[in-house]
Amino acid sequence: LRAQCLQRLQSPRMDLCHVPATREKGWYLALMAPNVKGPNYAWLDPSRLYCHPQGLQDCLADLLQPFQGDAIDMVAGIDAMGFILGAAAAATLRKGFLAIRKAGHLCVQTEAQPYSDYSGRQKLMELRTDAISPGEPGVLPSWGAAGWARGTHAQPLPTPGLRILLVDQWVETGGTMRAAIELVERLGGPLCVPTGVAAICMENSEGGKWIQERYKCSHCVPPRLQPHFDQHQ
Repeated sequence: LRAQCLQRLQSPRMDLCHVPATREKGWYLALMAPNVKGPNYAWLDPSRLYCHPQGLQDCLADLLQPFQGDAIDMVAGIDAMGFILGAAAAATLRKGFLAIRKAGHLCVQTEAQPYSDYSGRQKLMELRTDAISPGEPGVLPSWGAAGWARGTHAQPLPTPGLRILLVDQWVETGGTMRAAIELVERLGGPLCVPTGVAAICMENSEGGKWIQERYKCSHCVPPRLQPHFDQHQ
């Protein structure tokens, strides 16, 4: 995979028209660019595949395929690269998009969650409190004249929770995604249900396994390539 990425990177420019005759799942992974700047950067840059129209479309289709038929009310993307895939997924599903921001960017009331990213740096993410907080209680429908005659009155019910698909570009150590999940669940209350988690790659790290064991997950890496991604090769 790295050799394919390097070969494409050495081309004078990306061929936006080239599409392989057989588009197997993950064919677009070779469009990613390898790290040429050293250990302070991620080992691959997936954003190069977003420039390829068919690559981006197929990546989105593969990410969303496992959730076909699932109830999704909103898509949440994690700052910053998760905004690209998250917003694209929301547009494809015709749903709203919720931005989970790095701390200090939102000028409204927020809830914060500390986390450690893939580099081990301690950070803080924030979520606006007016998007998924539990709403006003609903009301049972009336039971008609007979019901009222028996003294049966409408009773408050909790509003149905939002079903949210969380999206990021990559899940390496799992710290960022786990913090986002905890923030959504805490702010949304017991009725707010993460429908699933989607990322181009979900590495089999301790944190990645924790997420995959507890939530429905989707990623684009074929099983035969997973060990290479886990070892950053």
